Amino acid sequence: MPSLDLGAVGEPPRRTAHEYVRASLRAAILRGSLPGGSRLVQADVARELGVSTTPVREALRDLATEGLVVLDAHRGGLVKRLSFAELQEIHELCRILEPEAMRRAIGKLEADHFTQATELCSAMDDEDDPARWADLNREFHALLTGAAASERLAGILEGLRDSVAPYVALAHRARGSEHIEIANREHRALLEALAAGDSDRSAEIMRGHVDLTVESLDESRHLFDDHDATAGADAP
Repeated sequence: MPSLDLGAVGEPPRRTAHEYVRASLRAAILRGSLPGGSRLVQADVARELGVSTTPVREALRDLATEGLVVLDAHRGGLVKRLSFAELQEIHELCRILEPEAMRRAIGKLEADHFTQATELCSAMDDEDDPARWADLNREFHALLTGAAASERLAGILEGLRDSVAPYVALAHRARGSEHIEIANREHRALLEALAAGDSDRSAEIMRGHVDLTVESLDESRHLFDDHDATAGADAP
């Protein structure tokens, strides 16, 4: 199994072993040090992170629920690998559902939601690590859709975002800071439109935001082939 890069995770106070393992594996997957197809053996992960196998097993179940890991019958799992066609299909669905979620957000978002979203925007502005940026981006969108959309719609969108998060981080690394800066500006424009109660503008910005991600994935398509081919050398 590739070495886990835990530099961005650490062990903050009061973090349980389960939370520590889950955060460490998520960061490694999003950062790309555990690419699609990588095998995650419970005993190996436990040894590398200095924990027992119980929190590893719990963390793998959580990551499987998020769509980042596929559990197997050999006390472990595989980092989920998506085809480029699957990535495109997911973003086509997001292009339909995300704007509708923002239309529904009008009048439902409260001051606390805007405060938290603004704080996330500031954190993304200052973030240099594409994997951490992708995680903050996921939190930002989950906050808005979770507060505004129906529980079912919010759950669907959360699952779609989780599935593509590692590939989005990979594409952002390839395209560099300029692409992330555009996404950050769109986040702030979206908040302004939502605060103004402009449902049409909010939906339009969100549709363009999803298109930006699709463009990023399309321009970086060759990287996904290399990414998966490298992982496939270690996968069964």
